[in-house]
Amino acid sequence: MKAATLSVQMGVRRPAAKSRLTGLRIRTAAGLALIGFIVLAAAVGPVLSPHDPLRQDLGRRLQPPAWVAGGDPAHPLGTDQLGRDVLARLLYGARTSLTVGLGAVVISGTAGTLLGLAAGYFGGLADRVIMRLADIQFSFPFILLVITLIAVLGPGLPSVILALSVGGWATYARVVRAQVLALKGREFVEAARCLGARSFEILGRHIFPGTVGPLSVIGTYSVGQMMVFAAALDFLGLGVQPPTPAWGGMLADGLVYLDSAWWLNLFPGVALVVTVLGLNLVGDAIRAAADPRLRRNF
Repeated sequence: MKAATLSVQMGVRRPAAKSRLTGLRIRTAAGLALIGFIVLAAAVGPVLSPHDPLRQDLGRRLQPPAWVAGGDPAHPLGTDQLGRDVLARLLYGARTSLTVGLGAVVISGTAGTLLGLAAGYFGGLADRVIMRLADIQFSFPFILLVITLIAVLGPGLPSVILALSVGGWATYARVVRAQVLALKGREFVEAARCLGARSFEILGRHIFPGTVGPLSVIGTYSVGQMMVFAAALDFLGLGVQPPTPAWGGMLADGLVYLDSAWWLNLFPGVALVVTVLGLNLVGDAIRAAADPRLRRNF
């Protein structure tokens, strides 16, 4: 009787697990396709674009997209309030947004990982100081902290990357510290220590690889998050300064013309949403691959 019941349960579970696995693969493929498209557009698009994103032509200002009445095929996505080509600015803005997102994640992830490794492995005073600094930082609203730092550093691309990096290291440090505390007492670490391995060798060869999975998940999600924060700063005039194309700045420029020139807000907004959506889908796939409990479910 028990065997029959177990067989029925397994028979019901297999189609459900197969369905979840198929859904995960579809979401992963969709995420990779979206990210690949955005990266390719940022890398190759500006080279192929026939228009200079900074060139103004007031005689062609606020032209609608090519498929709308009054549009010009030479400007497929229309022009902005200064006659600049929206498509060219969108492609160059992708470079700016990806640079900010990736740069902030690389800097904050590297700093947070090193501090988390030190806090978790060595403990003592280093652990207390690093974690109290993280607690202090978590007590401030993230966007308020970033705005304060930019007010000190001044607006601009390097300032935005640095401010976002300073605001993001604490998350990595806490996650890495927790992983180190879970791993440093394991048998393979004790064996390496008994064989005379030095602390930095143990951290680099035996403990750090165990943190790569969680770091990959956090990093993937954080790129999209940093891009959204950077767009918000551009929208407020605290980020990348005109005339450099940036998606947040394009949204701010189009706000005045929202009722008459909808394309000025639609296209940069869609580009930002698509990019963040693709990163989140890939982040879900990495999380499922890195977590043994989720792997069993799939």
